[in-house]
Amino acid sequence: MGDLFSEAAGRRLGASAPLAQRLRPSSLDEFVGQEHVVGRGRALRLAIENDRVPSMILFGPPGSGKTTLARIVAQTTGAEFEELSAVSATVANVRDVLKRARELLGASGRRTILFLDEIHRFNKAQQDALLPGVEEGLVTLIGATTENPYFEVNSALLSRTQIYELEPHSAETLRDVVERGAATLEAEVPPDVGELIATRAGGDARNALNILELSVETARAEGLPLETRHVDDAARKRPLAYDKGGDKHYDFISAWIKSTRAGDVQASLYYLAAMLEGGEDARFIVRRMIVLASEDIGNADPQALLVAVAAAQAVEHVGLPEARLNLAQAAVYLARAPKSNASYVGIGKATQAVRERGALTPPAALRSAAYPGAKKLGRGTGYIYPHEDPAGFEVDCLPDDLKGTVFYTPSGNGEET
Repeated sequence: MGDLFSEAAGRRLGASAPLAQRLRPSSLDEFVGQEHVVGRGRALRLAIENDRVPSMILFGPPGSGKTTLARIVAQTTGAEFEELSAVSATVANVRDVLKRARELLGASGRRTILFLDEIHRFNKAQQDALLPGVEEGLVTLIGATTENPYFEVNSALLSRTQIYELEPHSAETLRDVVERGAATLEAEVPPDVGELIATRAGGDARNALNILELSVETARAEGLPLETRHVDDAARKRPLAYDKGGDKHYDFISAWIKSTRAGDVQASLYYLAAMLEGGEDARFIVRRMIVLASEDIGNADPQALLVAVAAAQAVEHVGLPEARLNLAQAAVYLARAPKSNASYVGIGKATQAVRERGALTPPAALRSAAYPGAKKLGRGTGYIYPHEDPAGFEVDCLPDDLKGTVFYTPSGNGEET
């Protein structure tokens, strides 16, 4: 009787499960997107098809297919599938899996795949507990994480795994996902509505199906055709994937710097907005603005440094959200300013000379003569005061061994001529 009820419960759960769960792909042919990882002829796809899957870590944003791909691997290879979540699993749980894997391998020759969700949450001791099983091939580890594993997973484990990065799904892929979902729901989805769902999903296939399902349910409850307003109502969660303490923190500030350096005002504003919406510390952003003002603009527009410093003061005195206006003004100014890295290159060359040659003694004419006996030592002898004799402007003031060396060359851009 218990088995009968369990079977009935299973059928009902399948029917009532969220659309994303019902449409979860079960084979590589059904898996959408990530062509760079599992497309035809790709190394990982061939490894899965030929049952020689290596231990791996899949990292990417939510809804990119990490868990689905792990389940497809297990199903395709016929291996035993063990699943743990790093949020709740302990070292004892890991050892239990390794014990069962050893017993299964000895009894039937069947291998075990251990899927470890959110592997970045495992501490060093927990990660170390995995090493023996992974190293001897007792289990094939598939770790999933939204964080860059090079930041979060210890080097011993990284060296024993392949790293595959899954990208956010493209709008085109998500439109296909929406079409499949609509067919399952037997719903009519106008092209503009499907396009909006794909956009609002933020690269997340699961989110796209959740939005679609809720939108369709709302429209049906009203007895009306599906409209864009239903999508707006269902997609209140912002399609924003930003981790201000991790990988995206570095990626977005890098993108902002490089866009601003290139003079791309639109991209500079976009990446600034993404950081602010993601909760990035405005003081961190404005510190990079100050650095960029000297590193990439310099004396081509000396005003740029003043603008960046003023933005920093505005952040301290005004604070967010209002200070975003000051940051936007500064970002636009910095992007549009003429560019020169001559000062940056100059100090780099001068620093290298100091490191290679040491702090060479200045010429006697430049050394301090402001103490008794200095003149007897020859300090200040031969110094030409430029305001009295223009020849003083033509003197090479470098140490004797460096005379004629050029560290700084004006770029010719803007005011730097």
